[in-house]
Amino acid sequence: MEIIQQDIPYIQDALLEWYQANKRDLPWRRQSNAYYTLVSEIMLQQTKVATVIPYYERFISRFPTAHDLATASDDDVVKLWEGLGYYSRARNLHSAIKEVVATYNGTIPMDKGEISKLKGIGPYTTGAVLSIAYNQKVPAVDGNVMRVFSRIFALEDDIAKVSTRKKMESIAEEVIPDHSPGDFNQALMELGATICTPKSPQCLFCPVKDVCLAYEKGLEKVLPIKKKAKAPEKTVIVMYALSFNAQLLVQKRPSTGLLANMWSLPTEDRLEEMPFDNQIEEYCEVNGYSAKIFSDIYQYEHIFSHRHWKIMLVFVELANKPDFTPKRSIWVDKHTISDFAFPKVYLKALEQLGYRN
Repeated sequence: MEIIQQDIPYIQDALLEWYQANKRDLPWRRQSNAYYTLVSEIMLQQTKVATVIPYYERFISRFPTAHDLATASDDDVVKLWEGLGYYSRARNLHSAIKEVVATYNGTIPMDKGEISKLKGIGPYTTGAVLSIAYNQKVPAVDGNVMRVFSRIFALEDDIAKVSTRKKMESIAEEVIPDHSPGDFNQALMELGATICTPKSPQCLFCPVKDVCLAYEKGLEKVLPIKKKAKAPEKTVIVMYALSFNAQLLVQKRPSTGLLANMWSLPTEDRLEEMPFDNQIEEYCEVNGYSAKIFSDIYQYEHIFSHRHWKIMLVFVELANKPDFTPKRSIWVDKHTISDFAFPKVYLKALEQLGYRN
């Protein structure tokens, strides 16, 4: 694929003019601050802008500077992230900012090699921060940008492939202007988010439709090409709501794997070879719980990126409080449970139990 060189100035001018007239008023755009840009870009990964805005505002209010975030506890950071999902982002951001404070005195580095070494900072985030906050001519290629480029240049490469992303970055290096690289990168992202959308692109309102090859060839709803991902693996899960005197047992999940270090209800896979009631009885017996009553009160599903949980929430009222509390576990009541951060899949269970609104 060869870029038509004479189209580049037109694309640059048209997108920058359109962006200045139509950009959304987003809180992280109101001032140039590399820390704010980094926080917003990490939050926006795989998450819609409308969802991110209130989280971002609460996060920056609580941690207005890199130094504030670096000195915060892991629990405080994850609590503010509660409900946003993909919690490794929060922990990676926290680790990266600790390094920024320790090594760069709280200033996000301006060097591409240095910022790329920070935990959780990939090529896209590197490009976004360096171009938006520091006005450097660095590509920031996300899903929106790949979709826009696929259509403008009629590319049939599978955008799920790493090789395609690298190809898009090479295109971006040619197309990004020397002046206003940050605004141009944001214009590409904005166009993909608001006009050049995945399913119903609004081509008549597109500032670059006159040079868009997909629009010219009627391929705007065919491109981009993306191989379908494998369906998430289905697993039947049992969650135990262990209650005694209106207190609930909650525990921290293992330090590695899915939802690492998040607070949860005791959880195990459904043992299909064992009758359900027997599985509950065995669970209580193994853990030393004397069950007064138990009931399957709620069933629901939750889809992660690579897992599909079919959940059976079981309420177990204990006849007496166990002599010991399991490791990484604690008994909580309705007044204290809000101090702990739970992922969405467990928040839904707690709502059913009347422990969260």
